[in-house]
Amino acid sequence: MTLVRNPIVWAVLAFSIIVVLMGTFYIVPETQQAVVLRFGKPERILNVYDDKAQFGNSGSGLVAKVPFIETVIFVDKRVLDLDMEAQTVLSTDQLRLVVDAFARFRITDPLRMVQTVGTEQNAEDALKRILTSRLRNELGKQPFAALLSPERSQMMDDIQSSVNRQARQYGAEIVDVRIKRADLPTGTPLESAFQRMRSARQQEALTIRAQGQKQAQLVRADADAEAARTYADSFGKDPEFYAFYRAMQAYRTTFTDSTSTIVMSPNNEFLREFEGRRTNR
Repeated sequence: MTLVRNPIVWAVLAFSIIVVLMGTFYIVPETQQAVVLRFGKPERILNVYDDKAQFGNSGSGLVAKVPFIETVIFVDKRVLDLDMEAQTVLSTDQLRLVVDAFARFRITDPLRMVQTVGTEQNAEDALKRILTSRLRNELGKQPFAALLSPERSQMMDDIQSSVNRQARQYGAEIVDVRIKRADLPTGTPLESAFQRMRSARQQEALTIRAQGQKQAQLVRADADAEAARTYADSFGKDPEFYAFYRAMQAYRTTFTDSTSTIVMSPNNEFLREFEGRRTNR
């Protein structure tokens, strides 16, 4: 009876009950997945990710476990960011690029993640290594212009698919991969790249100009040939008029300068139209 009336005993008993209850019941948030371990071995998974599960019916809430025997590891269920450090990539046109990329991922198999890497941070580090390697390999096969064209979207999709095949071994899924920026490094490499680009554009301009000149010569040659055919047709229809017309053109060209002096013999063929035509009798 003395022990029953002792307040210290009741306090110890109440404290023990509270400790047991706290070790038995726990709350699984809607945004978390719970992996229950019994003596370090996986026993069950609660609120596991399922894209078809309705909100509120996935197994979250107040859950009980065996105290002191089972432990719980919580794994985030939401889409997580994967920020990578800027890295240097050498493109196929020998341009050194500074690429800043990011990805988003989700843990879809928490049991596999716990068994392979243990924690979310370890999974994130492993995905960073995979994605960094894949980005460097893929971008190293492309010219710099491809990173500024619509082809970049398809390139990112290919990288996402490739990384996903490796991410599954950690129970993760890559949701999206994007390049925030791809710049040339500052300083001498940037100036050298600009100089190479300027030289390439100048060479392209010379090629286009040469092609234009060639096309102009072809057009001019066609026009001269057409004019010659026209003159020939005119000569055939009225030879005397044609000779007179050509002579007038020659006079107009020759006597444009009033200060010029031309000395010719009276019988020169050039002055024939000045003398008039004589009828042979």
